[in-house]
Order: sequence, then structure tokens, then C-alpha cells
Amino acid sequence: MTDAPVDVAADPAVSRRRQHTRERLLDAAFGLFAEEGVDATSIEAVCERAGFTRGAFYSNFESKHELLLALAAREHRRRIAELRDALAVAQATCAAGAELDLQDISSFLEILLERISHDRRWRVINAELTLLAMRHPEIARRHHDLDRQMSDEVADEIELLMPRLGRRLVLPARQLLRLLAAGYMADLEAADLSADPEPAVRARADAAAWLPIVADRLTEPL
Repeated sequence: MTDAPVDVAADPAVSRRRQHTRERLLDAAFGLFAEEGVDATSIEAVCERAGFTRGAFYSNFESKHELLLALAAREHRRRIAELRDALAVAQATCAAGAELDLQDISSFLEILLERISHDRRWRVINAELTLLAMRHPEIARRHHDLDRQMSDEVADEIELLMPRLGRRLVLPARQLLRLLAAGYMADLEAADLSADPEPAVRARADAAAWLPIVADRLTEPL
């Protein structure tokens, strides 16, 4: 691939090559950022792992922080797609028109959490991204926009899901999401810090003790 910027819109083949280059750079950064940290990872190291030159890097990203934000955007897209698939599977287990009791809600959430990936590497990277955002206003703005976009999309999925489950929310979907997500992320963080060999399994077990009850209290039958 040429190191010079190209007009990708004029040549689909070039566009595909450039996308392939971006993905390889993002994959390399994902591994290195998780292993070494963002600050400790050089652009040269990312290029070396991806098998490209610095020129190839700068034809796709302006800086390491730009790369990090692109990685965050990709991970958000992946998780939204994954959530939609998991919701479809969990919803298929519910009898049409049936009123869900606490046991039904527990089963639904168990299926949902089992089908959502819990990549500890991304939690490490995202924690560092949050710290960088607290220090750099420009990163903060874009990080906030990404998180807001993801929250809005997940909240929309929740609002669409409720009538299909025969329930309605007792507070806005975005507030419900913040409460449930904050609690579950706290369980994941505690599992990570405990050095548990399977933190996602432990977090799901911890969440099983409270998540269905909270979800039940924050929704009601139609």
C-alpha cells in the first residue's frame, strides 16, 4: 500500500485496501494498548505489529489518540451489534404475550449476559481512555459523544424490547441503563481486581443476586 494519501472514493479497490490497513492497525493497537498501555505504546510499535510503515499509519490516522478513538468507535459498534443479537436470542425464549415473573426475568438476563462478550482487554483500554479524556478536553468531547451515542442506541433497544416482553419502564430508558450498567460494571471491576481467573463468570454470578430484582422493580406489567 502506498504511504501517500489517496482518493479512496475514486477507486473501490484502494478503498478496500485502505480499510484492510486500518483494521490491521486497529487490531495491533488493541493488543498493544491492552498489554503495555496507551502512553507506553509507540506508533512505531503499532506499525511493526501490523506490518506497515509510519507512512501507512499517518495516511489513516493523525495521531495515536486518533487511533485510540477510532478503536473505541469500532468496539462500540461491535458491542451494539452483539447486544442486538443477544437480545434477539433472549427474547426468543419468552412466551409471546406471557407476563414475565421474577424467574422469567432472571432467565432472560442470564441468557443475555452469557451471550455478551466480556473482553477484559477492552475494559483495560477503556479505563485508560477515560483517564486520558479527563486530562484532555478534545478527547473528552469525542469520548463523551461516543458514549452518548452508544447509550442512546442501547436505550432505544430497551424501549423497543419492553412491549415485546409485556412490560413497561417506570423511569426513562436512559436512566434505567445507567443504573444497571453502573452496577454490572462495578461487579466486573471487582472481579478483575480480585485476580479471579474467570472474572466474567464471577461478575455474572454476582449480578444474578441483584440484577433481576432491580430490573423487576424498575419495570411493571403492561
